[in-house]
Amino acid sequence: MGFFNILAIAIALAMDAFAVAISTGISLKQVSFRQTFRLSWHFGLFQAMMPVIGWGVGLTFRTVIEQYDHWVAFLLLALIGGNMIREAIRTDDEDAFSKKEATKGMTLVILSVATSIDALAVGFSMSVLSISIIYPALVIGIIAALFTIAGLHLGKVISASSKISNYSELIGGFVLLGIGTKILYEHGVFG
Repeated sequence: MGFFNILAIAIALAMDAFAVAISTGISLKQVSFRQTFRLSWHFGLFQAMMPVIGWGVGLTFRTVIEQYDHWVAFLLLALIGGNMIREAIRTDDEDAFSKKEATKGMTLVILSVATSIDALAVGFSMSVLSISIIYPALVIGIIAALFTIAGLHLGKVISASSKISNYSELIGGFVLLGIGTKILYEHGVFG
């Protein structure tokens, strides 16, 4: 498989991470180097690991996993998105310290898994085609990390608008729900 084919796959896989990074940047409003590193490192690492895992498993469990992978991604994104919407609706005096930052803890892990589940299928495909996985996995991980950095900082710029800033967490939650719904649509759940 040539570099441009791998690059096209990597960009396609990075789109969910890019969208989640934008909504995270909108939600955070101010983005530090540390937050940027954590989010891009985890998204890139998970995007690189998933094809390797999928490649290793190969066709053995493909039919079982393919039946449910889109539901897992949807549920994870719906959980985080719903929580963001709930926090946005909550008044400021209602436990303002309970908000969870998307670049820390379990929220970060859940988002990393949810945005990289599609990469499992890529690993399966490469296994079937007898393609070595190391180089494609590295390219996929690097591209995901770069798109995450760009998305996070784009979200920060978008949140600077006072009109958007007031509704940023609400917008971010709906974006995550939209991504989850898109995943279900792409897997034919609605048709």
